[in-house]
Amino acid sequence: MSDVNLPAVIGSTLPVLDQLTKALDVPRDVLASDEEIQTAWNNLPGVLKKIPPALRTEGMARMCVAVSSGLFDSAINYIWNSSVIELRDKVKRFGLPVVTQITGKASFDEEALVDLKDAELLALCLKLNLITEDGFFFLDQCRDIRNNFSAAHPVVGKIDDHEFIGFTNRCAKYALGNEQNPVGVDLSAFMIAIKSGKFSEEQKDQWTHRIQKTHEAQQYLIFGSLHGIYSDPSSNEEARVNALSIAAEFAPHFTPKAQSDLINRHHDYIAKGDERRHKASQQFFEKLGMLALLGEHEVHALVSNACKRLFGVHQSYDNFYNEPPFAERLLQLTQQVAAPDTVKQELVETVVTAATGNQYGVSNAAIPSYQKMIKGFSPGEVEIMLNLPQANGIIGARLKAYSSCRSRFKELVKLIDPSSVPSKVASAYGFWTK
Repeated sequence: MSDVNLPAVIGSTLPVLDQLTKALDVPRDVLASDEEIQTAWNNLPGVLKKIPPALRTEGMARMCVAVSSGLFDSAINYIWNSSVIELRDKVKRFGLPVVTQITGKASFDEEALVDLKDAELLALCLKLNLITEDGFFFLDQCRDIRNNFSAAHPVVGKIDDHEFIGFTNRCAKYALGNEQNPVGVDLSAFMIAIKSGKFSEEQKDQWTHRIQKTHEAQQYLIFGSLHGIYSDPSSNEEARVNALSIAAEFAPHFTPKAQSDLINRHHDYIAKGDERRHKASQQFFEKLGMLALLGEHEVHALVSNACKRLFGVHQSYDNFYNEPPFAERLLQLTQQVAAPDTVKQELVETVVTAATGNQYGVSNAAIPSYQKMIKGFSPGEVEIMLNLPQANGIIGARLKAYSSCRSRFKELVKLIDPSSVPSKVASAYGFWTK
């Protein structure tokens, strides 16, 4: 910001104020004292320096004239009016059509903006992230001071030079001095683009950039819309792919508030009994690497269903050819989130049974997935695995009946990190690796 050098007018104006009040036969103290005027005038350049040159308009000139005349009540009115005008301009630069979408009002045009009360304008600017929470707090105090101590209304008291400078500094810092102005995303245009065909890399990058530049409140709205598009059974595949690709750009940096909003939307599908949207929503969370947010009961259901599908395929006659994609699916789930205790037994039995195979062999293409899952077993899952030979079940029967299965099981046990083997089953570990 450029320096502001105010002229030395105090020596000329102060005697005039004495003459004026004497001529009107009013006390001199109806105006600020000479000392207060001098102090305020000396401090004004430092405050004005915080205001961009483009915003040092006629309102600032009138404010300076009022200060030099000891009219602090008029001076705060001039800078407050300039602040309100700039806040309105910030809203307009953000985009009035976008404000309509965010506020949910039927329409929001320039006339509606002008009709907003100052308190409503501040609340809107906070919602649009055009001012910070600190800015809202201090500007709301300024609004209250202006309503009670300015020339715009009958005053309830007088403010001194320090109070005036504090008021002016807050307006300059929080309303006039912030040159950053996020630009809103036109949600209507965004939704049309998502549903019109698969994004090119350039399109995706452009929309990602726009979303990054808007404020958090609108980002949350957009993330919710992306989740809704992906979960909607009527959405075409290209729209779902577009929605997921945009969401994936932001998912690693989702704030707790963004995560909470998505979880609430997901649970709404459950509450409404909308099974199709619920399943699609689960897939949305999974593809974004956020399954852990859904809670143990849902993770249990996902892992259990994946185990049942894998085991069903394993038990069929053509399992050697059909197992790999089901094994990969289960691997993807277990790599993303730890299996709840309630499903560990089923998980371990399914993986170890399929990896051990039967008397005819094993699905070689699925083995890498099984090995990765076994290497990732927790101590509790290792204990379950090492107790399988003594348990009643398919795997126990195969180990007793077929030497080829016993050999493959021994090789699987060797994948386990010995440090993760509970001491009470260490003897079983030793037995199967002999």
